[in-house]
Amino acid sequence: MQLNIRRKQNSALHAAGLNCSSPSPQANLLPPDAQFHLDLWLGFTVQNYFLDVGHTILMLLRRSPRSMPSLAVHLGVIAVVMGTSLHLVVDSVVHRLLSSGYQLHLAINENPLLKMTKLPSLVGIIEMLFFFDQTVGHLLWCVPLFLALFLYFGGCFCHKKKRRNISAAAWMLSVPSAVYFWFLITERQTFILFTFTFFAMAATVMHQRRRGMVPNSNGLLMLSSFSTAFIMVGIWIICLWNNEVLRRRHPGLIYLPQPSVVYSLHQQDVPPQSHTSQPVPG
Repeated sequence: MQLNIRRKQNSALHAAGLNCSSPSPQANLLPPDAQFHLDLWLGFTVQNYFLDVGHTILMLLRRSPRSMPSLAVHLGVIAVVMGTSLHLVVDSVVHRLLSSGYQLHLAINENPLLKMTKLPSLVGIIEMLFFFDQTVGHLLWCVPLFLALFLYFGGCFCHKKKRRNISAAAWMLSVPSAVYFWFLITERQTFILFTFTFFAMAATVMHQRRRGMVPNSNGLLMLSSFSTAFIMVGIWIICLWNNEVLRRRHPGLIYLPQPSVVYSLHQQDVPPQSHTSQPVPG
């Protein structure tokens, strides 16, 4: 008899525990106040600087409040791999061209190296390689990254009563993170993609404020990094605004010189050092 009573009590306590542990529908509407993800952002910064965007996308998707379909995740990984492959192939070709005298700050049909070859078909091949690298490859590389960043940003909110100031670690990591975003915008030529992501983040902030939610430390880090990157891009464009060579190299409505092109132009302007023999003291 006592054994049956104990079983009933245990079953009742177990059921009560399940009911208490299961969140209510109203609790799902308010995401918890997440702590600052120091391991995520430190790994994001280090891997972006040394390994670029490959593994970081999976880290962001794991922390995202919205679960992505496995098919979308697999397609994103395939896109990153294809973009990386195109980038590596073209980089090897460009490195070979640079060692032969190719100048990045000049257009393809204006390069003296290709003019000396007297092969018109070679110009078309080089243009096709640069198109696959700077257009197709960069889109395959950066679209999954910015999508993962936006999905992760959707969970970086807390109630305004539980808002905390941004930590010192977040402020320290915001600078290298902003520098990397500046590199994505300028070298990868992803200004439009970056701008759409930033505007989508701003729209998310306005929507969450109507619900009484504000960005937490992770959201403030992303907003500060994106804003700083925009300022850095503006300074970069102003400093190179009157350069006629870069204007011809980057025609079009959006004038955004690549750092590699600016470096090539700087190397071209530096005169060769003269090796003069110095008297030997004696």
